[in-house]
Amino acid sequence: MDRHIYRIGLDVGSTTAKMAVLDGTNNIIFSRYERHNAHVSQLVDDYFQELFRLIGDAEVSICVTGSVGMSTAETLRADFVQEVVAASVYAKTMHPEAKELIDIGGEDAKVVFFNGRNMELRMNGNCAGGTGAFLDQMSVLMGIDNQEMSVKALKAKHLYPMAARCGVFAKTDIQNLMSRNLPEEDIAASIFHSIAVQTIVTLSHGCEFGTPILLCGGPLTFLPALRKAFADYLHLSDKDFIVSERSNLIPAIGCAIKSGENQDKWAKEGKAPVRLGELIQRARHKEADATVFTSNLPPLFKREEEHRQWLNAKKHFATAVCHFDKGRQRVVIGIDSGSTTTKIVAVRVPSSKPNPSENRKDVPVPDIVFTNYRLNLGNPIGAVKDGLKALQEEASHAGAELEVVGACTTGYGEELIKTAFNLDEGIIETMAHYRAAASLMPDVSFILDIGGQDMKAIFVENGAVVRMELNEACSSGCGTFIQTFANNLGYQVADFARLACTAGAPCDLGTRCTVFMNSKVKQVLREGATVADISAGIAYSVVKNCLYKVLKLHGNDSLGKKIVVQGGTMRNDAVVRAFELLTGNEVARSNMPELMGAYGCALHSLTGIINGQDQQEEQKSGRTIDELLAVASFETRQMQCKGCENHCLVSRYTFAGGNKFYSGNKCERVYNNKGGHDIKGENIYTYKYRLLFDRPTLPDDPESGNAATKQPQTIGLPRVLNMYEDYPFWNKLLTASGFTVQLSSESTFFRYEGALNSVMSDNICFPAKLVHAHIAELNGNPQVSRILMPYVVYERNDDAKRTLNSFNCPIVSGYSDVIKSAMTLDKPLDTPVINFANQRLLGRQIVDYLKTLGVKEKKAKEALAQALMAQNEFARQIRQKAEDIYESGRKAGRLTLLLAGRPYHTDPLIQHKLSEMIASLGVDVISDDIVRGNTETSAGDTYLVKQWAFMNRIIKSGQWAADQDDRLHFVEMTSFGCGPDAFIQDEVRDILQRHSKPFTLLKIDDVSNIGSLKLRVRSLVESLNNKMRTAQRQETARLEQTRTFRTRDAGRKILAPYMTEYLTPIIHPVLKLIGYDVEVLPMSDEKSAELGLKYANNEICYPATLIIGDIIKALQSGKYDLNNTAVVMSQTGGQCRATSYAGLIKRAMAANGFREVPLLTLGVTATAGEGNEQEGFKVPWLKYSNIIVTAILYGDAISEMYHATIVRERQPGLALALRNKYMEAVDGPILRNDAKGLVRLIAQAAEEFNNAATDKEIPQVGIVGEIFLKFNPFSHQFLEKYIISKGIEVVPPLLAPFFLQEFVNVEVQKHLRLSCSHVPDFVVRGAYQTLIGTRIRRINKAAGKFRYFRPFSNIYDDAKEVDGIVSLAAQFGEGWLLPADIIGYLRDGITNVISLQPFGCVANHVVSKGIEKRLHEKFPELNLVSLDFDSGVSAVNVTNRLLLFLDSIAV
Repeated sequence: MDRHIYRIGLDVGSTTAKMAVLDGTNNIIFSRYERHNAHVSQLVDDYFQELFRLIGDAEVSICVTGSVGMSTAETLRADFVQEVVAASVYAKTMHPEAKELIDIGGEDAKVVFFNGRNMELRMNGNCAGGTGAFLDQMSVLMGIDNQEMSVKALKAKHLYPMAARCGVFAKTDIQNLMSRNLPEEDIAASIFHSIAVQTIVTLSHGCEFGTPILLCGGPLTFLPALRKAFADYLHLSDKDFIVSERSNLIPAIGCAIKSGENQDKWAKEGKAPVRLGELIQRARHKEADATVFTSNLPPLFKREEEHRQWLNAKKHFATAVCHFDKGRQRVVIGIDSGSTTTKIVAVRVPSSKPNPSENRKDVPVPDIVFTNYRLNLGNPIGAVKDGLKALQEEASHAGAELEVVGACTTGYGEELIKTAFNLDEGIIETMAHYRAAASLMPDVSFILDIGGQDMKAIFVENGAVVRMELNEACSSGCGTFIQTFANNLGYQVADFARLACTAGAPCDLGTRCTVFMNSKVKQVLREGATVADISAGIAYSVVKNCLYKVLKLHGNDSLGKKIVVQGGTMRNDAVVRAFELLTGNEVARSNMPELMGAYGCALHSLTGIINGQDQQEEQKSGRTIDELLAVASFETRQMQCKGCENHCLVSRYTFAGGNKFYSGNKCERVYNNKGGHDIKGENIYTYKYRLLFDRPTLPDDPESGNAATKQPQTIGLPRVLNMYEDYPFWNKLLTASGFTVQLSSESTFFRYEGALNSVMSDNICFPAKLVHAHIAELNGNPQVSRILMPYVVYERNDDAKRTLNSFNCPIVSGYSDVIKSAMTLDKPLDTPVINFANQRLLGRQIVDYLKTLGVKEKKAKEALAQALMAQNEFARQIRQKAEDIYESGRKAGRLTLLLAGRPYHTDPLIQHKLSEMIASLGVDVISDDIVRGNTETSAGDTYLVKQWAFMNRIIKSGQWAADQDDRLHFVEMTSFGCGPDAFIQDEVRDILQRHSKPFTLLKIDDVSNIGSLKLRVRSLVESLNNKMRTAQRQETARLEQTRTFRTRDAGRKILAPYMTEYLTPIIHPVLKLIGYDVEVLPMSDEKSAELGLKYANNEICYPATLIIGDIIKALQSGKYDLNNTAVVMSQTGGQCRATSYAGLIKRAMAANGFREVPLLTLGVTATAGEGNEQEGFKVPWLKYSNIIVTAILYGDAISEMYHATIVRERQPGLALALRNKYMEAVDGPILRNDAKGLVRLIAQAAEEFNNAATDKEIPQVGIVGEIFLKFNPFSHQFLEKYIISKGIEVVPPLLAPFFLQEFVNVEVQKHLRLSCSHVPDFVVRGAYQTLIGTRIRRINKAAGKFRYFRPFSNIYDDAKEVDGIVSLAAQFGEGWLLPADIIGYLRDGITNVISLQPFGCVANHVVSKGIEKRLHEKFPELNLVSLDFDSGVSAVNVTNRLLLFLDSIAV
């Protein structure tokens, strides 16, 4: 290559733009690295100008990369390279010895494993926790820059667990650590440690790290402490890393090298290189061509005048701040010690008693004389001291002498501040906010408080708080979230908010976390949005996120008409206005919304004093400010608590006033802040834990054992998942059979963190992640000879008459498949398939399993009988204990909380000792075990199919709790990311609300956020104690059902949701042939997603969100006569959540007043449709099986022909025209019930497609995944179209195998003793051959005339292929079919595969992501990428990950 051609690499990232320019000998002659603050074009132009001054109008080649680089590449007409590919080019050229590359950027983290020919590329898809932006937030919080933080961290002596998953929750952790006066060095090191853990856990997915490792990106280049954290976590030394001072330029240098390769390619093609001057012209041309950005969201204000009028209207709710009077005066002080800020309000005590006729006893209207708002900076006591000093100074200046006669505190630091300053009382935040809101609007119905990182929604009826919602696990949409955005774009928050009010086209940015919204912001910046549009879009997103995602208020939740908004975030006019526009309600906002918590405290204190005056009590003498300050000086001491396995490091404060305060303790067993006089409630969970696991582990018969050594074999049982349900059974079965049982140790955070690198799915629930630690411990125990992790499909069903099934969730059932794939074990892992629902089948399964261990049948049966007795006795004892606790609490008049959850929420680490914390509030805690075997209580009126064992028990316990009086209430624990719980929460909430009871959900994760959980529980307990005193039981409301489809309704128009271009045209004629008028709705769109989010729990699967949105949109359209319309939905049955989609649709229909529209369910598997109550809808499958099967295969065949032709068509548009022609042609043959006619059509189509396609070798990509996602183009963002546009052939997924797998499943269920079928295999296979095999052969023959046709395979052959990869008992979601599809592609030479799933898909945690490592080991040639979709995932994010994947495919 000519050495005078300079090679430019440009890397435009989320926060910075980097440029590197190489000469012909790979020397860097120019480089730059700066933040762009969203002004990318300007900065790139500056770089080019500077380069021009250096090299003149030289010939150059250029390549662009980076998460925002795509639009820059388009403008410059330059090649775009995915950034990880660019970094990999650098690594291979400059450091061929590197085994991995770890890159931490501004908002993304990436890991590349270089294993020979194949590269494995990993990128964070779900969260920006643990990235550069996260570090910036942490350093701001600590008040030191990143460099200083790194210096301090290197001197640390102790590490603390911290939430790197989310910057916002990490803030809470850090504030907690800082407020405990811990060394900054330890806190800084803990931050770096959490980033290392987050990166390795989310991106290694079971891959082992070799050395050396090339480090890339600013943070790893410039912060030695971050490198040390990685070295420590990976057990490496600093020498194992390759670090260059130019590590932050790696992708840019890689781009420059790549542009040289392109230059060589262009030279061969005879293309001239470009000159630098021409590039500068192209960059500037973009500015002139800027498009006008449009949006579907209305402007917040149409004109400036409207904004002014709106502000004037809000002045009605303003509260004046008065001056101090001269001389002595009595005041009360309210202090709100929040997570990030401290607020103080002082109120004058009126000298005369209020006039009783004014009826102001509850809500006095006082004079506010002082307000103060300041940042805590991790020192809440210091912040209060400074605030009180400011109060004293202001009073002195005015000549006032203050006497503090009352002081009350609230907020995150309530107990600490109360103890430190020896204050009169503390009240719960919700009551403080309610007090303040009621002073603005006495008959307030709804209060929304959004603070720095938490939000609260408070529902009020008749002056009592009846319901409260808090953000559980995500703080997107809080104040810090907006602040981060404003700062990223180079604005102060106030200016950013003002801009929003002038926006003409607010951007729709979705409702996901900051990171994803960042990528949406990048996208709209490319499309020409202004900063004002982005700011207004963020205001809308904050409110949508708050209403629908965090607080889960559905479209049918009534907020009432009297709404007060408060909290610091509500200073932002844009957020308040967005709330008004989205809810259709005008709201009240004080002129000091951020002070309302402190004001509520002051009012509370004042009311007590006025009431005291009213009752002629002696006037209380006050204290001076100096006296308050004097008692609050303190010393701290760190102590290690040895009370349990947590070994908490506890901080003890000793105050000058004599008070002591403890913090850092997870429970209050040893250290508490109540002294010796507190009354504790009973906690069933400590009893349950002992009852479960305190059992003999030696064999009952010492003579038995290994015949050769006479030593009994030791079988390891992991203390995880459903062992918390079934351990008494397994323990007795094994000891009675002559084995020693080794139970893994109690869970600890340290062990959990140590095994995290083998976790395959970063958004799977904590209980599943914890399994790896327990298996690793048993595997490393020399005493253990094998490990037992049974594959339990069905648990016992103790209410079989009223529930459909007793399945386990797919993760609880099938996680052993993930362990076998992800972990390298030295010991056999036994995973017998188990069915506890049928004792006869269970007996055969147990005999079969024990036989493999050398146990004779007679002994096995005896052991089984004893095991069943042990399990029954456990169930009896735990239920009895719950009843005893409840009964004794009732007699004593105490409050009891039924704390429901999965059996494994009994694990103290998983529940973070939540049950102990509740008991410490003087409340008795019982569990859902109280309804075990209870057939008197209703199973719960719900819309859902009752199919999961643990879920059925939670719902029933909710129903039981609803039936009790107000001395018992219900609280549910759920793990972050729990799939089934997303479906049942609304049902349990509904049951309780219909009985006028609150529903409290506590979301728990690996990070202990016990502070916010305590806030929720205390709020609940205080409002319930209040309710017990004023108990007024209301009438129970009934569950609103949709109309049943009777025989007379057969003539109704039936609406069906859209699924795919190849099934939709077939549905109408097939059902018309059967006798029904079906119309398939249009494909989903943005409106569908919005309606789905509004009327369904936001954590349900994305397909359900879209389908609900499609149906509600159609019924609201006015296009249909609702008295003559019905809706149909397919139902799969089994362990997958899709079984319950119908219930979610019913709920949304009822909420929108469409109760007269029947919902039909169409069962598509053997276990589905059992719950279909629609008597008027019958499909005679056998009668029409011939035409239905042929029609489905026809759609698949046309799909194959179209996809193979579109990338080879002789003229543009030909493939699409042929597809449309042959999909429209199906009506005739189907309506004539003419299957042979369809086969003839396929033969004709094959010939036409064959003539339309040229001979061309093209790289191919196969698609697998969740059925809706892989077929519905909108749901996967028209991914196929994008791949085809790159000249790559999409080998499409097929629909037929999804239905045909049922033949295999029926046989497998019989062989694995999951069903009682007596049908011989030859009958099932005969039916397959007759019904299916013959048709497949005919269609393969007809379609074979198309030379690129991929013949349909035999489903039994497909099932054989997955042996050793996944169990055939995996029949949830796509089940074993998904890996079978991947292997099918590989068999046909298609090595590039994309797996699509909804975000958090339960089944795919096991059958896709979970077994990825095993697939790679067995098929090293496989190039596989998993993409998650939901309504919040941005196109930029998907495109980046897709480009990464496609770049490895040579076109």
